Amino acid sequence: MTGSWEARYAAEFFGTLILVLLGNGAVANAFLKNTTGNDDPGLANGGWLLVASGYGLGVMLPAMMFGSISGNHLTPAITIGQAVIGIFPWAHVAPYLIWQFLGAIAGQCLILALYWPHYRQTTDNEAVLGTFATSDHANSQLNGFVTEMVGTAVLIFGAMGLYRGMFFHQNIDIANIGVGLLIAAMVISLGGPTGPALNPARDLGPRLVHALLPAPNKGSSHWEYSWVPVVAPIVGAVIGIWIYKIFFGL
Repeated sequence: MTGSWEARYAAEFFGTLILVLLGNGAVANAFLKNTTGNDDPGLANGGWLLVASGYGLGVMLPAMMFGSISGNHLTPAITIGQAVIGIFPWAHVAPYLIWQFLGAIAGQCLILALYWPHYRQTTDNEAVLGTFATSDHANSQLNGFVTEMVGTAVLIFGAMGLYRGMFFHQNIDIANIGVGLLIAAMVISLGGPTGPALNPARDLGPRLVHALLPAPNKGSSHWEYSWVPVVAPIVGAVIGIWIYKIFFGL
C-alpha cells in the first residue's frame, strides 16, 4: 500500500461504494419489476449469473483502481482478520470500518434513487429486501451463520493464495481478475442459502438504508437476522487467513 492514510480511507469509501452499486445494483436489475434485466419480480430473466457478475466485477474493478492505495479491503472482515494476525495496524481498523460502511450506505442510496420507479412497482417485500441485504431462506440463523462463515473463510483463503501465489507476483492485475472470478463463483455456488453477504459492510450498511429511508414496498428489515452477516464473515475471515498462514506462511 502506497497512499497516505487519508487516501486509503477514501479508497475504501469509493471501493465499497462501487462494490455495493454494482453488486446490489445487479440484484435490483434481476429482482425488481419491469427492469431491463427482469420484467417480473424474481430471477426469471436476469438470473443468478447476472447477480454473480455484478458482485465479481464490483470487487475486481475497485481492486484494479485502489488495490495499490488501500489494499482494497472493502469489508470489515478482511480488515479485522488481517489485524488479528498482525499484518494490519489496529490503530487504523476503526477508520477503515467507518469508511467502508459509509461507502456501502452511499452505494445503496444511489441504487434506491436510480431504481425508485421499479421499487414502486415491486410489491414483493422480500424481493425488495433482497436488493438491500441478505436473509436465510431456510429460516435458520444457524444455517445462515455456517454458510456465511464457511463462504468467507473459503473466499479469504482463496484471495490470500491469489495475491501471494508465485504465479501472480509480477502481475497483480491477473490476481485481481482471479479474485473477481472467485467472488462470482462464490455467489453462484454458495449464494443459495443466504444471498450471500460475505461482507458485514455490504449487508449492514444497505440494511440501515432499508430501515431508515422510505423505500416503497419495503416491509421488514429483519433485524433479528442482521447479526449473522456481520459476525459470521468476520469469524470466517480470521479462520481463512489463519489456515493460509499455517500452511503457506505470509
